[in-house]
Amino acid sequence: RNRDPDFPFATEKHELPVLVTSFLSNIDAKLLFLPEKLRERLLPFQKKGIVFALERSGRCMIADEMGLGKTIQAIAISYYYKKEWPLLIVVPSSLRYPWTEEMEKWIPELCPDDLSIIQNKTDIGRISTSKVIVLGYGLLTTNAQTLIDALYKQNFKVVVVDESHYMKSRNATRSKILLPVVQKAVRAILLTGTPALGRPEELFMQIEALFPRRFGTWSEYAKKYCNARVRFFGKRAQWDCRGASNLDELHQLLSNIMIRRLKNEVLTQLPPKIRQRIPFDLPDAAAKELNASFEDWEKLMRTSDSDATESHFVQIMGLITHMYKQTAIAKAGAVKDYIKMMLENDKLKFLVFAHHLTMLQACTEAAIENKARYIRIDGSVPSAERIHLVHQFQKDPDTRVAILSIQAAGQGLTFTAATHVVFAELYWDPGHIKQAEDRAHRIGQYSSVNVHYLIAKGTLDPLMWAMLNRKARVTGSTLNGKKEKLRAEEGDKEKWDFLSFAETWTPNESLEEIKNEVLFSHFEKEKQRDIRSFFSPKSSTEKKRKISSYAICHENGCEREAKRPRSLGVATQSSSSKKMSKSLTEKTNSLFTEEINQGPSGSSLCKSSKSSALDNVWCCTVCTYTNNELLPYCEMCDCPRNDDVKNLKTLVTSRFNSFNQIDLPESFQQKQNRFLILRFVREWSNLTTMKQKIIRKSGQIFQSPILVAEELSQQQARPSSTKRYMTKEDVAVASLSKVNSSGGSVRMVSKEATFYLKIAEVVEDPSVKKGYMQAVDNKGNPLCLNCQHPTVQLDQHCKSTDWDTRFCSHACQEDFLIRSSNSYLRTKVFEIERGICQLCKQNAQELYLSIRDAPKSQRKKLLDSTWMSQLPLRQLNEIITNPTEGQFWQVDHIKPVYSGGGQCSLENLQTLCTVCHKERTAKQAKERSQMKRHSLASKYGSDITKFFVKM
Repeated sequence: RNRDPDFPFATEKHELPVLVTSFLSNIDAKLLFLPEKLRERLLPFQKKGIVFALERSGRCMIADEMGLGKTIQAIAISYYYKKEWPLLIVVPSSLRYPWTEEMEKWIPELCPDDLSIIQNKTDIGRISTSKVIVLGYGLLTTNAQTLIDALYKQNFKVVVVDESHYMKSRNATRSKILLPVVQKAVRAILLTGTPALGRPEELFMQIEALFPRRFGTWSEYAKKYCNARVRFFGKRAQWDCRGASNLDELHQLLSNIMIRRLKNEVLTQLPPKIRQRIPFDLPDAAAKELNASFEDWEKLMRTSDSDATESHFVQIMGLITHMYKQTAIAKAGAVKDYIKMMLENDKLKFLVFAHHLTMLQACTEAAIENKARYIRIDGSVPSAERIHLVHQFQKDPDTRVAILSIQAAGQGLTFTAATHVVFAELYWDPGHIKQAEDRAHRIGQYSSVNVHYLIAKGTLDPLMWAMLNRKARVTGSTLNGKKEKLRAEEGDKEKWDFLSFAETWTPNESLEEIKNEVLFSHFEKEKQRDIRSFFSPKSSTEKKRKISSYAICHENGCEREAKRPRSLGVATQSSSSKKMSKSLTEKTNSLFTEEINQGPSGSSLCKSSKSSALDNVWCCTVCTYTNNELLPYCEMCDCPRNDDVKNLKTLVTSRFNSFNQIDLPESFQQKQNRFLILRFVREWSNLTTMKQKIIRKSGQIFQSPILVAEELSQQQARPSSTKRYMTKEDVAVASLSKVNSSGGSVRMVSKEATFYLKIAEVVEDPSVKKGYMQAVDNKGNPLCLNCQHPTVQLDQHCKSTDWDTRFCSHACQEDFLIRSSNSYLRTKVFEIERGICQLCKQNAQELYLSIRDAPKSQRKKLLDSTWMSQLPLRQLNEIITNPTEGQFWQVDHIKPVYSGGGQCSLENLQTLCTVCHKERTAKQAKERSQMKRHSLASKYGSDITKFFVKM
């Protein structure tokens, strides 16, 4: 029989042993092209997967079970074809940043400019210049025509599609957009741990993307493998392709284009995954509403097939969806108690998966009431923030529980620090369930993983469990060639009794019923102002409030970077923070804690930011060298600022003794090199988080962080402005000025429509119109709203709208939004500083999330034990009633707006908690008042009384 040139491996079965033997003997030689670090990290079965793809000219599907390292295999395969780059990587939006991290980790030759993450539907400036483009599925929509046209125009030759089951629907927009991109590519690698989440029909689009018509047309495929048949909704006939048939044949054909390995086959050393099904009875009160819904469902199901209509089917599905939500509310009380019981074990770290917001909220309240540190990832958490939360759970031993949405956090994330997984709710298909399980059960897990399914009797749970097992048998036969099911032992009677007697949980507590208890009163606030309290001993709570900032800073080694992004919990200070990390940076910081940190803030940088009288330079008391004001030590002799000569010898000795304990490379053991390392780390540590981010983003190679920060600051310097934000009027003035000086015309551009204006007609206030006034040059090219240079040029056949031509690049768009949009500005500052106050170092964002997620009855108690309790009574009660992010922290201008700091870049911005922001605002108001008095006095120099006029 003639061999298929696309499949040199796939011949007769008796030839396979010979091929495999020769393949194994040459496998390492075939992978010599890989970077050494990447090649050494690959496991034997991963090397086989790479060669499997290379033997098929880089067009295949890697369908290994979740947790077997498909990402690193795809990186190695794409690296083999790097001469054919640019490389397009399509991933779920939540995985854009993890993929970028992996590419930088395994391919060190990539520079920052080589990697581009598509941020929005008009961010196409770097598609043609970057080597690697990372694109989220969420941007592939019908109104993203500018992006779609750019993707088609680029003609990518190498494409990686992660979680390719996102293409399962033939009618989905993203599937239709992505299909021609993959088909045109010379190399296409599809990655998924669940190619079919529940039915064979979900495989067709993925197969069609790799090998068009290989399995016939859709109708031929559906009839042969999906048991397609005609069903009638009333008088209207419709094909039903949700079945399964000829699964053994389909599995055999798939093995030619797809490689799939299971964990129990290739990772025999991986600890086992132990499933446990824990059924329990609901209290009568919780099950009452569900019983009524079951009666309605039975009535609908009694309708014969001949009488069924499409509206009847929709009615049934609507009722099932409603019962699914009722099930979540009914069992929420039991789930909440179960989580509390697990939190009693201080050494246990676990994941909780749920679907409905009501269930996620109940789980969150359980962690808050137990004063346990936790993270929560649901659909509202930005994708850039999720990776920070994952790192926190993995590295912080005090973060006990991760509360996760099955859809938002069930794929692509690693939580191997957890040893238990709790399913508070079930989901509709086994693919999502297995994906969620394997967030913990994957490479890097050293403990057995216990999976607990909480099944409430008398709800939709038993029916869904049976449905999941039916679907698992179908997908198992198709993908693995054998029938499977979700094998789960039944839990012990003790757990059954515990859950069965749980209290009913009620969402959305009524504030009016407990108003007197949950709000602060004037009497409580007046007690705080009683002058007699000045002479009485301080309470332990008040002492804690005063020293909390110092304690946090001291225990954490005064780290400047926000390493707890959106981390939650209202427990006392983290015990893990007392354990010093072994990293070089943290060791170096700890060496100078006593010498550098002065005062309760524990940070010389915090201190300097509050001092307005500090000079630009300071002189060392030991060698008299003149140093930059940002340095807490002498650049010449390394003596700490304001230190005495007599302390120098002891200090230097202690530093070297500490460093001798660190296992450094041989080149770092030299005394001169160690001084250079110390200098670099200390300079870097004493830059603000914002400046560190700006330096990293620049991609520059540098020796002195302070010097490169100053250089970048000069490059980004803007004309001073006393206006806080850029308005539509400012844009209109700039556009008209450009047209008057260079010719052309102006137009009003908005999402809905675009129309041109005559210069003489421009008399109306631009702020009352929709959109922006944009200049157009003499050649008809629209000019950028930010820099007045020509923007993206649209082809005649392009379907994009004029709204997509507002900016010439993503950098200009970002700069424009930072200067004109307060919400966007807050978003960008939060990405860098994570809501941590840059003066007192308190995590205001963490407090906000804890207050927001806590029951209303507990918010007052939580607030009263924090530094925020000193806010006015009205403000505290507003926080209790309706907490918002803006009540806890603000974005502040380092150089005030009234001094010319308006419309600034990110470098002039910082995060301040509401308390620090209020103090700084009051101080600035006082300074402005003094400036006005001085100005008034100088204007009327002979009249001294003007100086004393109250402003």
